[in-house]
Amino acid sequence: MSSLLALSVSIGGLGAVATWLALGPLSGIMLIWAAFLAWAGYFYSGGNADALKATIVGNIFGAVCAWVAAMLIINVDVGAFTAPIWVGVTVFILVYASQVEALANIPGAVVGYAASFAYMLHANALNAMSVSAAGFDNPLVLISVSMVIGAVFGALSSRLAGVFGGDS
Repeated sequence: MSSLLALSVSIGGLGAVATWLALGPLSGIMLIWAAFLAWAGYFYSGGNADALKATIVGNIFGAVCAWVAAMLIINVDVGAFTAPIWVGVTVFILVYASQVEALANIPGAVVGYAASFAYMLHANALNAMSVSAAGFDNPLVLISVSMVIGAVFGALSSRLAGVFGGDS
């Protein structure tokens, strides 16, 4: 089997499994779109063991930075430009922190940041109750868990493609 066919079968099959999990047993714990973003991140980060670590750490770091921005937006009003100021500050920190080797995956961090704000804005969760919740109602927890699951599915799909005869 060609490596492209092996990877296609692997990602297609595991994509179906991930979707079933997100819509069934892991509903409320896993957002399929966030998982697929991290899954892609695993491959754009190199598709190997180092990529798995970099993707997970980057995605979670981005989600943490977005969570901090949300807390600041909710709690520290600096006038008409409250949200832009706090987003600017936290994104600056997100990028500048890439000097630390563990936080060097800027694309992964940006995706984690963006996914967090996408969820907060779409689900009307940019509020004190959601952002301070101790569980899966908290965007930080929900996005982080979803993205870890997605990155792991990326690694599994790569290994499964290898089993099918591809050299992914």
